[in-house]
Amino acid sequence: MQKILVTGGCGYIGSHTVVDLIENGFDVVSIDDNSRSTTYLLDGIEKITGKKLKNYKVDLKNFDETRAVFQENEDITGVIHFAAYKAVGESVENPLDYFENNLVSLINLLKCVKEFSIPNFVFSSSCTVYGNPDVIPVTEESPIKKFESPYGATKQMGEDIIREFARAYESNTILLRYFNPVGAHPSVLIGELPLGRPQNLVPAITQTAIGKLPQMNVYGNDYDTRDGSCLRDFVHVCDIAHAHTLALQFLINKKNISSCEIFNLGTGNGVTVLEAIKAFEKVSGKKLNYKIAPRRNGDVIAVYANNNHAVQSLNWQIKYGLEDMMRTAWNWELKIKEDEDLMEKQNPVLN
Repeated sequence: MQKILVTGGCGYIGSHTVVDLIENGFDVVSIDDNSRSTTYLLDGIEKITGKKLKNYKVDLKNFDETRAVFQENEDITGVIHFAAYKAVGESVENPLDYFENNLVSLINLLKCVKEFSIPNFVFSSSCTVYGNPDVIPVTEESPIKKFESPYGATKQMGEDIIREFARAYESNTILLRYFNPVGAHPSVLIGELPLGRPQNLVPAITQTAIGKLPQMNVYGNDYDTRDGSCLRDFVHVCDIAHAHTLALQFLINKKNISSCEIFNLGTGNGVTVLEAIKAFEKVSGKKLNYKIAPRRNGDVIAVYANNNHAVQSLNWQIKYGLEDMMRTAWNWELKIKEDEDLMEKQNPVLN
């Protein structure tokens, strides 16, 4: 079995990718310092796959600790790098935190990839690199626009760092630019678990519907879109996860033409924020309590993917539609509530 190192394996997309890798015959280890995640999803991974994930609680900004993981696992075939801060709004408020965390961790990881001669590297990039595009859908050749947020800046800089790394050291790398991952594993054993107030749309929807949040905001209804709200390309997290496995297999089988390949991961359909809310209300039967709020700094107006390259080269297929995304996200929220209620009953507060 080929061993793959996943950074951020306790996180949302990381945990789903770990499951997909294991189901496709890979041995997986993880690095996750749990600063933006918990070990809660590790149980779900084990229940789905029957295998316990080895996670190293290491901060990638610490080079020596990161290097020690590679020393202990000298048979690593590939690295998939998810670990990063990812909230647009927070990055606007705390730009230095984002530059330090997202870039130093990447550089330390690539130093280890070089030293230990890891042949394959897959990077979790983002459609934020396209900024506010002039033409949609965007292709991999669409111009890289000036970033709209420090988060977007770290993804652009990260891509540049990896391109230069691949060129200088003849490494095989893939940049996966994905759009808006949502939903949860159909088993409802793993899903999105934001710490604190959710920064992304769908967990904000589900937490409002279940009563964790009294109300949610829709930031702007005066954009040049079908209904005035921002337009996005929502894609199920399991579809995103499988694309990482396919990307890794693509590199392992030496199908890449260049040392740094790029793939868009989106459904190819644009959905507005208000349309996403309506889809949720339909599958859940819940009327959502939301209000229209002022536009938010850093938000892109409209973007969705042309995914032909991933479909044709990786043989990637979209299996889940918008209602599937909302249904699994809602079922996951219900599962979290059930677990919380059970834990509260088992550990009552003593007065």
